[in-house]
Amino acid sequence: MGLFDELQWRGLVHDFTDPALPGLLDQGGLVAYIGFDPTADSLHIGNLLQLCNLRRLQEGGHQVIGLAGGATGMIGDPGGKSEERNLLDSDTLATNLDAIERQIRRFLLPGAEFVDNASWTRPMSVLDFLRDVGKHFTINQMIGKEMVRNRIQNPEEAISYTEFSYMLLQAMDFLQLFDTHGCRLQMGASDQWGNITMGVELIRKARGATAYGLTSPLVLKADGKKMGKSESGTIWLARDKTSPYQLFQFLVRSDDRVVGQYLRYFTWLPHDEIEALDEATSTRPERREAQRALAFEVTAFVHGREEAERAVHASTVLFSEEIAGLDEQTLTDVFAEAPSTVLPREPVALVDILASTGLAKSKSDARRHIEAGAVYVNNRKVSDSAAKLDPSADVLHGRWLVLRRGKSSQHLLRFED
Repeated sequence: MGLFDELQWRGLVHDFTDPALPGLLDQGGLVAYIGFDPTADSLHIGNLLQLCNLRRLQEGGHQVIGLAGGATGMIGDPGGKSEERNLLDSDTLATNLDAIERQIRRFLLPGAEFVDNASWTRPMSVLDFLRDVGKHFTINQMIGKEMVRNRIQNPEEAISYTEFSYMLLQAMDFLQLFDTHGCRLQMGASDQWGNITMGVELIRKARGATAYGLTSPLVLKADGKKMGKSESGTIWLARDKTSPYQLFQFLVRSDDRVVGQYLRYFTWLPHDEIEALDEATSTRPERREAQRALAFEVTAFVHGREEAERAVHASTVLFSEEIAGLDEQTLTDVFAEAPSTVLPREPVALVDILASTGLAKSKSDARRHIEAGAVYVNNRKVSDSAAKLDPSADVLHGRWLVLRRGKSSQHLLRFED
């Protein structure tokens, strides 16, 4: 199977500009780029699809460029937005650019290049920009783009001239990379189609040459909402913003309706294995085999195989006494979403803590839960209603204690001097 057919099988082809492109992809030797706006100090799981696409092109014999929008990032892409983006200050932008460059380089194979479009945009005067780029496009053409049309049709979602100019700046990026790197292919998500085709058109008009565009679908959740940094519950690629365990758990909880799609998007598992996992989801969904495979493969790709194995181990010991063997970072990652309380380092009655943390309605209710065998301390069942918690003996890593009532009601205690 050629590269284009592989991309199609994985659902990674949404649209492309020229019928010659599939053959060129199969031959190898193209220079291709994808742009990433530095609107945060980390990329997110929606961006991961584009990083995977660049990696797949490298494996198919193509040269790839990761572009960070040091210039366009100061404006903000109007695509998919109903209101003006907040403009970044220079210091924030510089921090974001540095973080994103390191992430892009980490996901790509050796030989990939990284560029910042500020390097050619900042030195350009307004008059040069208008003469060299603006003259090639009509207002009618720009207004006709869906991303702009959607904004101007609603007076409450007006678009500024600043954001209106974004598509011309992105077109200029493509032209610059065509001139300096021989780049003939721009890729991106489907909401970038209008911007990409502007670049293809600019190269045709300004250089009399043929360039190409290829888009892939947006990464959507089962409810149809876009997975991005502006949505709630963002899943970041930086471990200090989303830990490996949190990434693993997010993917393990993937809906049956999208897990097969995610396996195609984000993993390099072979076709027959993915199709077998599709069958498993259909016939024995309770085992969540596809979700576990997805979570392991993606966590390993993003954070390394060792972190993926740690996440698997943490998941398996969550309700066992082996929780005491988790390292401190993994322990806190596992219970990051659980309510927590800081206590002084002194013995405390278990019934008092159960009542004060809300795991029991009252001390008498706490006693009933303990006597019924429903209370656990570090996953060890406690049956003595007069028991006390001793921070010098019971805690993990010198300060942590996990309280659990029943299967799912948990509370993390931290003892401090």
